[in-house]
Amino acid sequence: MTIKKSNPDSEGIYHFDNFFNISADFICIAGFDGYFKRINPAVSKLLGFSEEELYARPISSFVYAPDLKMTIETREQVYKNKPLLNFENRYLTKSGAIVWLSWTSMPIESEKLVYAIAKNITHKKEEEEERNLLLTNLTQINKELTVLSHKTSHDLKSPINNMLSVFSLIDVSKINDPETLELININ
Repeated sequence: MTIKKSNPDSEGIYHFDNFFNISADFICIAGFDGYFKRINPAVSKLLGFSEEELYARPISSFVYAPDLKMTIETREQVYKNKPLLNFENRYLTKSGAIVWLSWTSMPIESEKLVYAIAKNITHKKEEEEERNLLLTNLTQINKELTVLSHKTSHDLKSPINNMLSVFSLIDVSKINDPETLELININ
């Protein structure tokens, strides 16, 4: 199988437009001004906004409000030339759905640009939430079973003690049946 290479531009640089355009992950270039400069089709497809809408608004306007402060603080660190690895935040789609993204971003301070890739981890977060809910429910059920066990143990203790007291009052010398004697001697 032969792999056809893209033609280099006049400076001999190969462009990876196909890689950029067909990736299922978000690939984007953002300016230090807080706007997208270039996005791949996956961004528009997942968020449901047209490319024009995504370029026209600040990136922070797409971030889910409870994550905005953390996102802005983290972005400021990137602008100070600190690469970002596995940063998770939520974005709102045009339909109002929430999607979780895990970002890796590399700043190029001299260009005032951030090159970033994000994976959609919504399914993973939903599974984690479901697992945590199940663990919470199991913990509650376990607590309830422990209380029931203690109550049952306490409630049975009194009748058993009463029975043992009655057995201690029985005069076994007057019992002739071996089976009855055996049952009384079990205590």
